[in-house]
Amino acid sequence: MKRAMDETGEAKIFSANITADDHYEMLHRADFILETFGPDADKVAFLVDGFVGGPGMITTARRQYANQYLHYHRAGHGMITSPSAKRGYTALVLGKISRLQGASGIHVGTMGFGKMESDQSDKLICYMLERDECQGPVYHQKWYGMKPTTSIISGGMNALRLPGFFENLGHGNVINTAGGGAYGHVDSPAAGAISLRQAYECWKAGADPIQWAREHREFARAFESFPKDADMLYPGWREKIGVHK
Repeated sequence: MKRAMDETGEAKIFSANITADDHYEMLHRADFILETFGPDADKVAFLVDGFVGGPGMITTARRQYANQYLHYHRAGHGMITSPSAKRGYTALVLGKISRLQGASGIHVGTMGFGKMESDQSDKLICYMLERDECQGPVYHQKWYGMKPTTSIISGGMNALRLPGFFENLGHGNVINTAGGGAYGHVDSPAAGAISLRQAYECWKAGADPIQWAREHREFARAFESFPKDADMLYPGWREKIGVHK
């Protein structure tokens, strides 16, 4: 992380999984991480699995480390929050619970643009997490100044899917953890990360993705990296960009 910051001149964040089978062990892991990172400890997020560890671990981590970014890892989707599940509660309810518990960020799915089971209307979860008041599906929710929670999107996302995702959501105030979207890039993970940023900039500029690809190499190479998505989202892209099989 230090090398990446030195090379880019930008702050980076490291997400450390401190989830354990015991609250005290979780705190020991957190203290070890803070000591290890030293002066860069403020750039570390604590990832706690709220499904495996339970809500008690989330609130314990928040109370013990009041100013640390607390990354609520949302596991158990198939069992609890999936629309096809016969038990549990919706992802919207889970998101509201996480905000009450003090989570800094929580996974919200990909709203139908990635592989996680969801649809475009799930953008309401993002609005509910970040706004001081929001109209939910049943009633109007007021948060009375309670700190917002960042929406974390992950699961099959890459640079080609992001312009449509941001267009549906209406803003870019999210954390995008696109592992495959970066490491799957034909040039390098670094190029993949750049392509993800260029995808956001494409949407923000209101540009046509095909035209944007002609002027931004990393984004253009994402088409070759994920050809199935490219064929589905941008038919005829090879001829338009000038790429041949």
